[in-house]
Amino acid sequence: MAQAKGLVTGVLNTRVTVTVHASDPLSKAGLISHLRHQPTVDFVPEQDDGSRDSPAVAVMLADRIDEPTTAELRRLLRGREQRVVLVARELREPDLLAVVEYGVRAIIWRHQATEQRLLSAVHSAARGEGELPPDLVSRLLNQVGRLQRATTAGTATGGAVPLFGMAPREVDVLRLLAEGLDTRQISEKLAYSERTVKNILHALMTRLQLTNRAHAVAYALREGYI
Repeated sequence: MAQAKGLVTGVLNTRVTVTVHASDPLSKAGLISHLRHQPTVDFVPEQDDGSRDSPAVAVMLADRIDEPTTAELRRLLRGREQRVVLVARELREPDLLAVVEYGVRAIIWRHQATEQRLLSAVHSAARGEGELPPDLVSRLLNQVGRLQRATTAGTATGGAVPLFGMAPREVDVLRLLAEGLDTRQISEKLAYSERTVKNILHALMTRLQLTNRAHAVAYALREGYI
């Protein structure tokens, strides 16, 4: 018991460098007021979030996961050197998978973002650990299970299929699709059957929650696959 208590004390005494990010100035000020007076938090301005000796954690507030939010997440997580705590008002299942794939370490519902919860999430992220609300854990497990089944079904087209990213053969198909080729032309270029091309696209769109072929091409372009 004494050893465990000492470990907890050590964790709480670890200083963490934190930056705060939010599009709404008033909300950003609220997050800063929650964290500024914490003795284990070294708060620095957003512009001063470069490399430093102590763990760097970015606390980001977002009402929803839209294009500006995902762009900011990718910027913050570039190189996976900085850990992110996301304070969210709402998350749809595809959004949840996206932020987990980007590398967000901890998620807190905005209406539950007390000072103590924020501090706990910041320290968890700094240690490289994850922290999710119980309802999000259940949703994430259900969604991953569905995607895993889709991934397993997709292996029938041949080759290894990643859970979230794109396999080389999927990139090849989408690159040709982006060039305006139809299913038959893609099958001739890649020496696949037309059924294989259709299966590759179906498995990809199911796994990544993409609505149609145009959406799949747009996703691949946005994420730098093609």
